[in-house]
Parts: sequence; structure tokens; C-alpha cells
Amino acid sequence: MLILGGTREAREIADIASGERGVEIVSSLAGRVREPVLPVGAVRMGGFGGVQGLREWISGNAIDLVVDATHPFAGGMTANAAQAAAQLGLPVLHVRRPGWHEQPGDRWIRVPNLTVAAETVAGLGDRVFLTVGRQGVAAFAASGQFFLIRAIDSPEGAVPPRHEVLLARGPFAVEEEIALLTAHAIEVLVTKDSGGALTEAKLQAARTLGLPVVMIDRPPLPGGAEQVETVAQAWDWVLARR
Repeated sequence: MLILGGTREAREIADIASGERGVEIVSSLAGRVREPVLPVGAVRMGGFGGVQGLREWISGNAIDLVVDATHPFAGGMTANAAQAAAQLGLPVLHVRRPGWHEQPGDRWIRVPNLTVAAETVAGLGDRVFLTVGRQGVAAFAASGQFFLIRAIDSPEGAVPPRHEVLLARGPFAVEEEIALLTAHAIEVLVTKDSGGALTEAKLQAARTLGLPVVMIDRPPLPGGAEQVETVAQAWDWVLARR
């Protein structure tokens, strides 16, 4: 079984599979984080070289099942996995944790992508808390606003002229997030709809402080993709195909 990972769900699936007799797993990480949290079992790092490279790797390593438990915004890898598995006639499952939902008191503005997010945030305040991952920062490089950029690793490429980088990995506490936003006089939050509890505290902090949130929607899954939301559902799917 090939687990396309990088998420908590992928690590949990690998942990369960490692204890199952007769199941051999390989977890694949994109290698975009310098010090990733590694799953148990065999791990490969780096890209495959598109659909063809992935298809050849799957064939060369006698893979029977593909579980795509990548980040909800890893749209390119997800599309490649769906296409490569279809070409080889292999079952593929996409594991996507539920996204976040607005709560009473939230001031969310949903946008389809980073480009629209950069256009939208321009009129919402001069001090922005940006939590879109280091690869998404360049979309805001032309802005004159101040950006507090939080990411696991430093951004690569263009950055806004007025910015401060805060390197940190979740989970974060609500009280800490409120203190951070207050200390930096933040007026608006920009984030991706990643879901999960590790970084949800920033949304609660924005709600408490009455701040607007520019929420970037997830890219859609490929047409006809088989999807589950939990690790338990994913493991049931694997067992049904043994």
C-alpha cells in the first residue's frame, strides 16, 4: 500500500497498517517541510515526476492500493494519484478531514484561491495575519500592507515588503493566539480551510476579537473520486480490499 502522506491522518493510517500482518506500506512525503514528522515504516521523500513518474513507481514497487492522505490543498498530487491509479486499474482512496465551519460571531469571507484572497484582503485592514503556508506567501508580495507570516519553514521567493516571519508548528492555544493577534495589532486573518484541531485556535481568536477572516476554499477532488473523512473509514476501506 502506498500512503501519500504529510498529514496526521496519514501517520495514523501508517501506524495502524504497520501492525497488520500481511500489509506492507510505503509512505511518501513531498519533502517541502525541512523537518517533517515521520510516520512509522518505510518512507520515501520527494516528488515522483508527474503522473508518468508516479505510475512507473507504483508499477515498479508492486503497489496494490493507493491511499491519498495528503494535505487538503495538495491538489496537484491528488490529481496525479487519481490519474495514475486509474491508468493502472488500482483502487485509490482520498482521505480528507472535514473543513472548518462558521460559528456564531464569525466574520468569514470565502474565496476560491490565493489570488482572490490577496485582492480581497487589500480592503480589510493594514495589518494581516497570514497563515497559508510558505509556498502561498508570494501571492501577497505586491501588497503594501504589513503581514505577520506564520509558517513551519521560512517562505521561499517573493514576500511582501512589510512583513515579519514567525516560524512555528501547531498546536496553538486560543489564549496564545489572542495574545499574538493583540500584540501585533492584527486587523484581518488570511488562512486556508485546512480543517483539523491543530491550528483552529486562530479562528477562535479572530472570533473573540471580532476580526474578519479571509478563508480560502479547498481545491475540488477529481471527478468520481472516492473520499472518506476519518482514519477509521479509511482503514475499513483498506480491509475491504485485502
